[in-house]
Amino acid sequence: MLLDHIASLRTRDYKHTIKRLTEMGAKWQLMLPVQPFKGKYQRPDLRNHRKLLFVDGAVGFMGSQNVIDRSYNKKSNIRRGLKWKELIVRLEGPIVAGLNAIFITDWYSETDELLRRETEPITAELTTDALDAQVVPSGPGFRGENNLRLFLALLYYAQERIVITSPYFVPDESMLMAITTAVQRGIKVDLFVSEIGDQALVYHAQRSYYEALLRAGVRIWMYKKPYILHAKHFTIDDDVAVIGSSNMDMRSFQLNMEVSLMVRGRSFVEEMRAVEDGYRRDSKELTLDVWMKQPLRSTVLDNLARLTSALQ
Repeated sequence: MLLDHIASLRTRDYKHTIKRLTEMGAKWQLMLPVQPFKGKYQRPDLRNHRKLLFVDGAVGFMGSQNVIDRSYNKKSNIRRGLKWKELIVRLEGPIVAGLNAIFITDWYSETDELLRRETEPITAELTTDALDAQVVPSGPGFRGENNLRLFLALLYYAQERIVITSPYFVPDESMLMAITTAVQRGIKVDLFVSEIGDQALVYHAQRSYYEALLRAGVRIWMYKKPYILHAKHFTIDDDVAVIGSSNMDMRSFQLNMEVSLMVRGRSFVEEMRAVEDGYRRDSKELTLDVWMKQPLRSTVLDNLARLTSALQ
């Protein structure tokens, strides 16, 4: 088991969790530990944000789900009644080996131990409903921002429709240009975000983009409180879907280790469309008229938060 050190350290019962893992005999390791007194020091702004689970090398799970209560066990969240809404995908077949390779390399980078049993080939059963899929890892260890390049390529590839779901949507200039250009090309673009936020600076930085998006013609859907829509995925036309751990912000593009899964197949996209339709039923649409009525102080706060977005 791999745990991101800083992210886990900030949760309640962290020490109790580590103790339980040790007592049950689980083999665990901290990722990117910041422990200078133990001779382990990494840049504290780098995080392993991947969420992966494998069973016997044959079945895999990935997406936005962390291994924690949906309130994150934080008193402030519980007091506000906040609950996280996630989306994960269950995988079988050769794609599991590709995802497993990411875990193996993450483990090796922290322990210098190669999990040889995990590298043994698994014979995949033939199936009639197979889909084309590709794993796209990303992070500071790669020369280019793999997730950003994938997202941009698909946004420019779109011919009819783009639907984006992101809890933390703070795009860089290239992504903002790709999205607004898509609308100008006559493509329908929908963006699902949360009505409320759990991280104040990121939430206000995200809001600073709403006017430009609305004026361009993007339809913004705000998932109703007290839920935080934490799912991270998007669909392109009726052909391609991407789901994973990556937010659409500069932290996920440059600092976090992420993993995305691109799937090509109408049947999978139809299932994703059903999920998106469910979001729409539980959301309210934000219009430009309503947005322009917000107080000046909110606009100032949003723009100030945007200035610090590269540091968040």
